[in-house]
Formats: sequence, C-alpha cells, structure tokens
Amino acid sequence: LFEFMFKIEYLKHLKEEESGIAKTFSEDTIIDFMNQLPFSLTDDQRKGIMDGLKDLQSSKRMNRLLLGDVGAGKTIVASTLLYANFLAGFQSAFLAPTEILATQHFHSIRSLFKNTNFSIDILIGSMSKKEKESVLKRVKNHEIDLLIGTHAILNENLFFDKLGFIVTDEQHRFGVAQREFLTQKGVKPDMLFLSATPIPRTYALTIYGDMDTTMIKQKPNGRKEIITKVVKESNLKDVLWKVLEEVKNNHQVYVVAPMIEGEEESNLKDVNYLKEKFDLAFHGKIPIGVLHGKLKKYEKEEIMNDFKVGNTKILISTTVIEVGVDVKDATVMIIFNADRFGLATLHQLRGRVGRNEVQSYCYLICNEEKQRLKVLEESN
Repeated sequence: LFEFMFKIEYLKHLKEEESGIAKTFSEDTIIDFMNQLPFSLTDDQRKGIMDGLKDLQSSKRMNRLLLGDVGAGKTIVASTLLYANFLAGFQSAFLAPTEILATQHFHSIRSLFKNTNFSIDILIGSMSKKEKESVLKRVKNHEIDLLIGTHAILNENLFFDKLGFIVTDEQHRFGVAQREFLTQKGVKPDMLFLSATPIPRTYALTIYGDMDTTMIKQKPNGRKEIITKVVKESNLKDVLWKVLEEVKNNHQVYVVAPMIEGEEESNLKDVNYLKEKFDLAFHGKIPIGVLHGKLKKYEKEEIMNDFKVGNTKILISTTVIEVGVDVKDATVMIIFNADRFGLATLHQLRGRVGRNEVQSYCYLICNEEKQRLKVLEESN
C-alpha cells in the first residue's frame, strides 16, 4: 500500500508540474450568456462553471471530474466551459458514448448558441463517407469550433487545428487509452469528465487519483422527486389506467423491455410483444413507437424525433434510451422484468422522466418481490 500511495502522490506531483495553456477570454461575455439562459442555474451549477473557468484560465492543465446525478444539469455546465474555450480561440471535442446521445447533445448545445458565431458539428459512425470527409476537412481548417461525436472521433485521420479542451460524457464508457489517444490530437488540452455513475473506478480516481472533483448535488429548480413503485405483473391493469390518465393530460410514457425479440422458452418480455399488448389494451388509439439497437440510424432518429415532438405518446424501447435522452413531457417510465436490470441501469432509466415540474412516476414490473428493487422504491 505504501508503494502504491507513493506512486499516486508522485503522479499527482507530476500532474501539477504538467503545464497547460492559460486561456484568456472575456468573463463578461460568459456572464451575459449565463444570464440570458431560459432557466436559472442552481448554486452547484454556478460553482461548477466557476471551477471550470478558473481551470481554463490557469496555466495548470485541467483534469476535472464533474459528478452529478441523473438530470442534475451537467450538460449546461460543460456547454458554458466549451463556449469559454471557443472565446479563447481554441477548438473543443465532446465525446459521448452512443449515437442517440451524441445527436441529442449536438441539437441541444447548438440551440443554446444559435445567436453566436460558435460553430458546432457532429461526427458519428453511421454518417456517410462523404459527410465524414467534409467534417474532417472543416475541423482541420478550424471551420468547426466544437466537434461532438461518438468513438468515431477516435479517428486517425482526424486532425484539429487548435484543440484546447476535451469533454467526455459518461466517462467510464471510454477506456484510458481511448481518452489518451484524443489528448494527443491537441496541445496539452484541458480535460473535463462528466459522470452520473459513481462506479468503483470513478471512486478510485476520486480517492487516490489525480483528478479535481466538482459535485452537483442540487436538482434544477422546481423538479419533484419521482414516485417509484414495484408492481407485480398481475396488477398491471392499475399501471395501464395511469398511462391512460397521463396520455390524456398530454404527457408521454416510456416502456422498457429487456430484449428485442423473445425466445420461445423465456418469460422475458420483448419490444414487439409489448407493442401488441399495448395496442390491444388501448384499442390501437394511442400512437406507439418502437425503438431498439437493430434499427438503422435514420429509423432510430425518426422514431426518437416523433416521440420528442409528441407525435407518439408511448415509446417502447430496449435500454438504448438509458443514457441522457431528454424529453420534457415524459412523466411515466415502465420497466418490464425489472429484476433483470442492475440498480445503476434502473436509476438511469428512471432519470429519463421527471425532467420538468410535473410529478412523474416509475413502475418496476416483475413477478417476484425483489429486496433490491425495494431500495429504489424508497430512495431517489
């Protein structure tokens, strides 16, 4: 243990010696941006932004972990820092684990800065060769200030003109070597990691590691706690009544299944089976979308978009929606075979609802009472 701790201390010491690039930008412009946001930031979010701005301005290289629960508003903190990096004349990269999430970040960040000349683009695996080549070229010529993308960014043919800042969302989904690879594309870029999942490796980094940590503990103003209930499948009718009531109030519903296609012997529900059952229950009167990983990219986007704009009221899906998907009017999350999912996944899925001021609900459907599901019922 002594040797280990000695090494860690030594690494910390090296990190402190490791100089970054001190960035200069107008703080007034940042404050103006924060003041014109359509919502008020929590104190924790403001602190997160201030910590990050100090890091960017200092000649020590930023290596910061931003920990905040599902829905705590980490993205707006990261976006503000990306804007500051742009004002200092540098490019940024934003790494997300899935295409759905990367696309969503792209749309939400771009709309935040629509009145500025901050140019933002996206690079994901399912884009055509031609689209990718165009992005690579524009990044190299510094026509793109912020590139958002999936593992597709970890591309040997991608060259930045002046990469100064890298943000990694769901940092535990990326390997150390992958993150290191991206670092090589810039000149000592600052690094910010976002995570809602305090997994052991993240803990180890926090306890022993060479990272500074900022916690966001407050929920955005006006958010209510989500009411969670474990329900036996035999009592599903009560849940369906609730769905009907919420849809009548113009709210939306997620239904999660553990698999795409059922197997003969298995009693696990699959998305297609649930679609049939829900159509039957509501006599086909409620528009329902089905989403899973085997669909083509444009199909996923279409289905997700229909749900976002409210054309479909119920979205039946596998866990592809686990991370980061943000639909404000969704108030009910129903998870079938809930005992088949880990607590972290269930908590992430639950975080897809309750993203505005309306009371939201999460129903965990399973056949047998499971002690660990009770934990979710009693805590948020």
